[in-house]
Amino acid sequence: MIVETSALGKRYGGRAALDGVDLSVPAGSVYGLVGPNGAGKTTLLGILAGLRRPTSGSIRLDVERGRVATLPDTPQFDPWLTGREVVELAARLAAPTPAGRVDVVLAEAGLADAAARRVGGFSRGMLQRLGLAATMVGEPSLLLLDEPASALDPAGRREVLDLIARLRGRATVVFSSHILADVQEVCDRIGILRDGRLLFQGGLEQLLVGRATPAYRLRLKSGTDAAAALLRRQQWVTSVRPEGAGLIVGVRTLDEAETHLTGVLAEAGTKVISLGPREAELEDVFLELTS
Repeated sequence: MIVETSALGKRYGGRAALDGVDLSVPAGSVYGLVGPNGAGKTTLLGILAGLRRPTSGSIRLDVERGRVATLPDTPQFDPWLTGREVVELAARLAAPTPAGRVDVVLAEAGLADAAARRVGGFSRGMLQRLGLAATMVGEPSLLLLDEPASALDPAGRREVLDLIARLRGRATVVFSSHILADVQEVCDRIGILRDGRLLFQGGLEQLLVGRATPAYRLRLKSGTDAAAALLRRQQWVTSVRPEGAGLIVGVRTLDEAETHLTGVLAEAGTKVISLGPREAELEDVFLELTS
């Protein structure tokens, strides 16, 4: 493991921001840290980066501190510097970098055309990508990224996720995110935090299998409201929520759904386009563990 913590704790006065966290991050992996606001994600990343001190517990990093780079959730830079100057400064502070490395990371971050502009005119999304370029320029072995895609539009998020995925095996990435679909897409390993406690840690398949409530996805042409009202009165239905032009129906067992679901839809006068079991997704398990 490149990162390991044991019974890690951090208190601010009488409040525990972290409580007995045992984190294990394999070398070369992409580790996603998720949890509600106030769960302790930023505090944990700050301690791993050496920017905060733990109140209790221990940390082991199997990497030199000079090979660790961190990106805060809202990176800020001197507004009179150009994008290129920001990354060049970061390169000088890091280990010696190969010639042309600055241009490479600016291009990877989608900022090649804006490299000569002063960053005072950059949008928040551009600042986020500039921060990522500055973080990567020294080719660190461990990257700690706090919400790296939170300020980006869909195209920018796609670029950042692709970039993080390409780092797998070349470096180790630990990043926090509120966007569960992003974590599910690019991470090998996931940690779920709530109230400073690590509720789960492991691979995505291990997390999803057998954890979330079984559910059916319904695509409906008409009668959605009537179907939802009738389904909520069924003892074998655990939840009903809209999704697009249909419903996601949580059930106690798939067997009960197979026996009764079509009858309820017929009684409601619903026109059905399609229906079928819905595979568990990270959002389901996240809500299940944190609610």
